[in-house]
Formats: sequence, C-alpha cells, structure tokens
Amino acid sequence: MANGDPTLSPGAAPEEVRRFLDRVTPMIDAELARRLTLEAYEAGDPAHRLAEGMRYAALGPGKRLRPALCLAACAGVGGREQDALPAAAALELVHAYTLVHDDLPAMDDDDVRRGRPTVHRAYDEATAVLVGDALLTRAFEMLADLGGQRAADAIRVVASRAGAAELLAGQARDLAGPPEDVDGLEAIHRGKTGALFAAAAELGGICAGVEADARRDLADYGMALGVAFQHADDRDDGEHAPLRPRASARLAALAGEAESRARALAAPDSPLVALAAWIRGKA
Repeated sequence: MANGDPTLSPGAAPEEVRRFLDRVTPMIDAELARRLTLEAYEAGDPAHRLAEGMRYAALGPGKRLRPALCLAACAGVGGREQDALPAAAALELVHAYTLVHDDLPAMDDDDVRRGRPTVHRAYDEATAVLVGDALLTRAFEMLADLGGQRAADAIRVVASRAGAAELLAGQARDLAGPPEDVDGLEAIHRGKTGALFAAAAELGGICAGVEADARRDLADYGMALGVAFQHADDRDDGEHAPLRPRASARLAALAGEAESRARALAAPDSPLVALAAWIRGKA
C-alpha cells in the first residue's frame, strides 16, 4: 500500500506546496506528540507498551496530508490554523489507525510501512489491534475538545466518513478482490482515501465557523482531491494497469474539479488551490 515512487512525496511537490507542508508539518507533529504522552504510565506496565505503540504508529514518517488539508481549509475560508490543530491531529490518528489495521495479517498482511516494520511486526498482532482501537478512540476525545456545536459537528463528520458507509466500506470492497472497472475502483478510492480527505476539508470549515453550504463545498473539494490523489498514487505504484487509461482521465478531471472548487472557496494563493494543482499536474 505504501507509495514507492517519489513523485508524490512532499519533497517532490511544487515549491508553494513544499513551503506550506514544511511550515505546518512541525505544528501537526508537535500536537500529536503533546496528545500522545507516556507520562501516565509506569515502565513495565503493559499499558505503557500500548501507549508506545500508539506513538510509534502516529509519530512515524508520513506525508501528513490529511491534517495539513484540514489546516489549509480552515485558513482558506477565513479561520486560524491554530484553531484547527486539534481536529487536524485527530484526523491523523484516524488515518494511523486505518494503516495499523490494514497492515494486519487478516487484512493486507504487510510487514513494512513507511520504511520500517509495521506495528504488528514491531510489537505483536494483539497489540496492533489495541493500538488501532486506542488511536481511534483518542481521536474522538480530541474532537470533543473543540467544544460546543463545533465538537458535535466534527464528531458527526468523522464518525460518518470513517464508518461503515464510507471508509470501512472502501476497505471491504478492496478486500473482496480487484475491481473490474474504473467505477468499481473509484468506489474503493472514495471510501479508503476520499472519505478522510473530505472529512479533513470539512473539519477545517467547521473550525473556521463557516456555514453549511461552505462546509459541503469543502467536503466535495476534499473528496475530489482524495480520489484524484489515489489515482495518481496507483499509477506511481503500477497498480490497476488494465484500468490505467480511463483512471488517468479521471485523475485529470477530478483534480481539475478540486482546483475549480478551491478557487471558488479561497484566494488564488491558498494551499487549497496549490494542492489541487499539484495533483492535477500528475495527470
């Protein structure tokens, strides 16, 4: 599942995307580290090992695109990045949980994730299951910290996007076997990738306090961007080769849609626009 080609790494992104990610990634990592401390556990306590596993899963190497998108969306519609940090970090925990569980022998059975042993290899299978569970529940606790209606809206968005109708449905479809056509492929991509991209963008709007229409527009932007991103990732990994011609056309169309939506929502120099233009450039 890991991307083996550098073309979609932040280091190979256009300068405006690199500058944005270089600026916000340390903020996101600091928030994650602050939220996942070991202070409550004594060495030798099995719960200490569980907490170590959570940090291993969430603080390891990664693009941090989903939380970065949350911050970009918040700032793009007039909010402050700082106000979206709890939501952004929570979303990264949800993403990390999906990777921990996807890597398990019962799922994709991967031994390496992002250049190092997967959680069930670094620890054991039972601990990996608990780590994923703990990351997910910690994420909802962090969303609750937003307080009031924003917390309620954020929890509802993430619960819906990460649940059986979207993210988990995508995983179920993926486990069922290779898709026969691009429509089937995109059904997987909308769940496994698009759902959290859509959640990220809408969470940014929630943290900025925008109205429901703007939140829906942000979610639609995130879904288009996420599916386009996954098409580009598939191409770089050499996956779904028989479907590649039409998938490439869909990549270009969806990234173009995302860029158009971003320009309608935010200033031309917003990272929302730059992220979509980056992915469109991979078509």
